[in-house]
Amino acid sequence: MKLVFAGTPEVAVPSLKLLLESEHEVAAVVTRPDAVSGRGRKVSASPVAEVAAEAGLEVLKPAKAGDPEFLDRLRAIAPDCCPVVAYGALLRQPALEIPRHGWVNLHFSLLPSWRGAAPVQHAILHGDDVTGAATFEIERDLDAGPVYGMLTEPIGARDTSGELLTRLSQSGAELLLRTLNGIESGELEARPQGHDGVSYAPKLTPADAEVDFGAPAMRVDRLIRACTPAPGAWSTFRGTRIKLGPVLPVPDAEPLAPGRLSAEKKRVLVGTATHPVELGEVQPQGKRLMAAVDWARGVRPGEDDHLGG
Repeated sequence: MKLVFAGTPEVAVPSLKLLLESEHEVAAVVTRPDAVSGRGRKVSASPVAEVAAEAGLEVLKPAKAGDPEFLDRLRAIAPDCCPVVAYGALLRQPALEIPRHGWVNLHFSLLPSWRGAAPVQHAILHGDDVTGAATFEIERDLDAGPVYGMLTEPIGARDTSGELLTRLSQSGAELLLRTLNGIESGELEARPQGHDGVSYAPKLTPADAEVDFGAPAMRVDRLIRACTPAPGAWSTFRGTRIKLGPVLPVPDAEPLAPGRLSAEKKRVLVGTATHPVELGEVQPQGKRLMAAVDWARGVRPGEDDHLGG
């Protein structure tokens, strides 16, 4: 089939690369416009745009997916199908009607659970044991279209959202290719999603990523893993922000008041509403990422020092 691939971040790259190696023809790529990123605040192309450019593909970067110029170009290309992985923009009906086999989205959840922008983060945050990926036909309602196929993936006790997404991006790419092959052969038919178990996963903001050490250790652990690497979990120390990497719950440690720090020779503990957690890596504002023990050696937390408000 002739394809126009839509995607933006790194998590979409495995799917694009696999489709480029397949028997399908990737005629063009749609991605979000170049954006400011990184510490240097430089304007740069998306990871998908960079891979597409290296492959010599036409790259379309509409400000909106409903722009007339974009729709005209898409009609001229006349794709059979448009596979989508984390494109990041709303697709309106005029665009949805152009490919004869529609737009097929690879979504990183077991639909209808966790529809929305941050399914993996919410799966970790809410303590799910299993997640997965699904391919479905995009319709007007959010992530509600009929499903072509699914795969499952266990969530490890120490998984971060970044690690889980990396695994799902690889296995999901294979699922997407199998889906497109089945659509082309006519052997695969999408089935409507069920109405039971619908849940939503809105994007996590920096405000959502503030750690409340007055919560149980399990909640603290899940929040930090869900927000790693983005948007990045954080708290405050002596009035300034400090970024927190994944922690390790320590059920057998002596209890500490919520937020209270205990700097030992080989570990740094912080209290929660239940048992303490051991800090991993931390990044004080304006400084590099470092091991918590190295940070504590420099700041020498006292009895009145704590994390959080």
